Amino acid sequence: MPYGQRYTNDTPILATHSDFSPMPTILISGANRGIGLELARQFAADGWKVLGTARDPDGAGDLKALGASVLPLQVTEQTSIDALAQTLANEPIDVLIANAGIAINLAAKPAEVTRADFLKVVATNTFAPLALAAAIKPNLLAGQMRIATAMSSLMSSISANDWATQYTYRASKTGLNAVWSALALEWAPLGITCALLRPGMVATQMTDFKGIDVRDSVAGMKGVVEQLTPADAGRIIGYDGTDVPW
Repeated sequence: MPYGQRYTNDTPILATHSDFSPMPTILISGANRGIGLELARQFAADGWKVLGTARDPDGAGDLKALGASVLPLQVTEQTSIDALAQTLANEPIDVLIANAGIAINLAAKPAEVTRADFLKVVATNTFAPLALAAAIKPNLLAGQMRIATAMSSLMSSISANDWATQYTYRASKTGLNAVWSALALEWAPLGITCALLRPGMVATQMTDFKGIDVRDSVAGMKGVVEQLTPADAGRIIGYDGTDVPW
């Protein structure tokens, strides 16, 4: 569906339709490497205006080279999220991809899982996407596509868990599923579509470069994002278009 045709009968809260850029805008957190960088690359190549966040903007040379606007963000610090929201005030955003995430000691046995590691992973993978989405809600309402996504995982699935391990990561992503499904219900009346993406096991630094090519994963997720409609709210959709079971 062409950009700008989904909500032509709605009245944006922060802008009129004459204020919208003809080029859709996407905000990607954790865009300086791995999946985030490839998302920025593919959306930028397709003519999107890319806003990419990084903990260290000065070190995000590859992201800058794409022509993206590089913004500082530490997703686990509320002051940093608030500063980003202030920087983006009155900037219409069509799509959010809350991509920033971490994994710590995936092979840890139950007795090896520490409280500090557990809380750090949950703070990054579960709470931070919600906090970021809440902070830029006015920007999404000012956009035309009004899509908010975050990164889930097959590890989030309880029914598909037949090999154990990955305690902290699993909990963080299952928690994200619950958070995003609630957000989808609450924001649907506002015309904001909240869905989750599953990139698959991608060959990046997080996976010791084992898995599918990042370009293939991102190409699939980009296609999913571009086809999302309000009917998809609450879904967990893989890069291959299939739904992830809970």
